[in-house]
Amino acid sequence: MAIKVAVTGFGGRMGRALAQALGQSDAAELSAAIVRPESSLVGADAGEVAGLGRSGLPIVGDLAQADFDVLIDFTAPVATLANTAFCAARGKPIVIGTTGFDPAQKAEVLAHAQSIPLCLASNFSTGVNLCFKLLETAARVLGEDADIEIVEAHHRHKVDAPSGTAISMGEVVAGTLGRDLSEVAVYGREGQTGARSRDTIGFATVRGGDVVGDHTVMFLADGERVEIGHKASSRLSFARGAVRAALWLAGEGLAGREPGHYDMRDVLGL
Repeated sequence: MAIKVAVTGFGGRMGRALAQALGQSDAAELSAAIVRPESSLVGADAGEVAGLGRSGLPIVGDLAQADFDVLIDFTAPVATLANTAFCAARGKPIVIGTTGFDPAQKAEVLAHAQSIPLCLASNFSTGVNLCFKLLETAARVLGEDADIEIVEAHHRHKVDAPSGTAISMGEVVAGTLGRDLSEVAVYGREGQTGARSRDTIGFATVRGGDVVGDHTVMFLADGERVEIGHKASSRLSFARGAVRAALWLAGEGLAGREPGHYDMRDVLGL
């Protein structure tokens, strides 16, 4: 029996990519497509909107109308807070790819992990999560003797900066080196900034065109540098990872995981 997966934010780019990824899965199926109540897509055929042909599944404007085993949410912080509370009240697992939470919002989301299995990740790409692991090694070997800079690029429509993935990369590096990212991060430079402190981790952000997502972490030492990077050419890489996480949360025979906060590295066994 296929796992029934609901997708919020279905009218967006990731919503359509998730529909495609679910269509390619033998173990999961799209059981509900949700948009904002005021959206013109309410009532439209989900398959046609996703470019997959007629499916017979109408898009709905209320999560309460959805039948699902696991919810995948790539929306916005306020919407994700409401959707997570909905899942917690009904004992449903949730996969969250939303970024841009402030600390209080993130804490509110994670509080629900006491009652349901919750997978929250800044990036669901297998390659990016492998990069996280590689960054731990690079930071241990090079971190104390190198300046560390993180550069990310995304499409013109992305609303938060730096990206959640870039921040996660910084957290991995800082944590490995025993630093607090909130104290050492430098988010852009301008004017007479003075000499660079070795302990800082710099971030640079590029926005434009249709870039799906590029991330590079540079370890710059005297005489050499090491770069660990990832370039996404399709949102399907994120969507397939999110579907993999949904299946992992649901577990065999819908037995499911224990309540708790998981991330994509848990899903991949990293």
